Amino acid sequence: MKVLVSACLLGMACRYDGNAHTDETVVRLAKMHTLIPVCPEIYGGLPTPREPAELRDGRVYTRSGADVTAAYEKGAREALLIARTLHCVCAVLQDRSPSCGCGVVYDGTFSDVLTPGDGVTAKLLSNNGIHTLPASRAGELEAET
Repeated sequence: MKVLVSACLLGMACRYDGNAHTDETVVRLAKMHTLIPVCPEIYGGLPTPREPAELRDGRVYTRSGADVTAAYEKGAREALLIARTLHCVCAVLQDRSPSCGCGVVYDGTFSDVLTPGDGVTAKLLSNNGIHTLPASRAGELEAET
């Protein structure tokens, strides 16, 4: 099975802080599935490192208040194009991210408060029939082939 994966989970230093967030469960999936790394923020034209951003009222704002929604939407469209082109049936995405968060994201106050919702990319992928999972649930795919 082809699985779209947040690149930071595979050890690529593309997170907002310039670091990776390697997840060994996600890395192990490569033994059973074809993993396709993506970073929607980079595809949207944002630099690494970059100012932290959070979702608020359907828009993405940086800590200093800049609206970066357009870049997040562009990156989401690029990730969807890759998923469709390579026939990915699901995606394992970085938890809580304003782009990749699945089910729970930060609330836009930059106070570490979580709220129900999906990041821009997770929502677009899901709305287009691609099953999305947060990295914290990646183990669910270990048994699937």
